[in-house]
Amino acid sequence: MESVDIGDLVSIGGVVPALDGLVFDTPSRSKVVVAVVDPARGPVFRTIHPEKLTAREKEGPHDAALRSLVRRTPAPSRGATRGSSAGRKGSAGFSRGAAHRPTGK
Repeated sequence: MESVDIGDLVSIGGVVPALDGLVFDTPSRSKVVVAVVDPARGPVFRTIHPEKLTAREKEGPHDAALRSLVRRTPAPSRGATRGSSAGRKGSAGFSRGAAHRPTGK
């Protein structure tokens, strides 16, 4: 697929049978998070390379369940990496208060 937008109806190629999905997130140019229906587990998210996706026109039988999964999942966070304090306001990099300091009795 040339460009992938959030909410697009897609079909995942390379799997038999082809899975119908709904684009949830595009974290990078080489990753797309797609909501699909796993026959054993139900609606789940899968990370797919964009080259394996093809656009589809018609609504599928599982699209209502996929939209429900996307609706109840919180939006992905952007900006802060693991272990950083970029998301916290007012802290100078320290995550705890000062420990008790004994008087040296």
